[in-house]
Amino acid sequence: MASTDDSTPTSDPGASAPGPLAGQARPSSSAYPESVTRLIDELAKLPGIGRRSAERLAFYLLKAAKNDALALARAIADVKQRVRHCTICYNLADDPALGSCSVCTDDRRDRSQVMVVEQPKDLIALEQTGAYKGIYHVLMGRIAPLEGVRAGDLTIHDLLHRIQHPASNAGGVAVREVILALNPTLEGDGTGLYLADALRTAGVRLTRLARGVPTGSQLEYASKAVLADAIQERRSMG
Repeated sequence: MASTDDSTPTSDPGASAPGPLAGQARPSSSAYPESVTRLIDELAKLPGIGRRSAERLAFYLLKAAKNDALALARAIADVKQRVRHCTICYNLADDPALGSCSVCTDDRRDRSQVMVVEQPKDLIALEQTGAYKGIYHVLMGRIAPLEGVRAGDLTIHDLLHRIQHPASNAGGVAVREVILALNPTLEGDGTGLYLADALRTAGVRLTRLARGVPTGSQLEYASKAVLADAIQERRSMG
């Protein structure tokens, strides 16, 4: 009987093919042209956009009129090339030569009132109410030690500088009131307490947005925290 050589490897039809070596690019199996695949890959990096949604967006752009698609590309390019943070309040500004945002350059506003918000999107939400006529300061976040965000990572120093040196405030006007408009979260409240302590000797009036039952809601559906804030923030009817 002939002997078999155990050292000779045998092929296994069920074994998977070996993958690429480390550092070696895996060949693309996409049926899309390279430019379309690249577009899908970039769209899929956007927050909330999965691979399927990225494919739908890519095909929408492929079907769209050339001018419409290029207008979107130009808008993205303009945002990255032109938009900067305001040198005074850190709001978004689209005139690099000017340096200041449209709020800080508006001389019809009360520049002695500074409302402190966490992000530019919070400023936009407040502006849409049309109820506030002062100016702002954007912290670019909130103190969150568990996320590694500390006071030094925010623009708190710049806020204090605006208060201590009126020449650095919009229009060179001295700040008389600071309004805290931070999100009603644990981190937002902690940031507010930090700012209150930092501004204690700044010689300005310190206030914060009122909290309580929102207009149009019902008490039975309000949380305990909302009701507690409503009781503490109650106002005289006389």
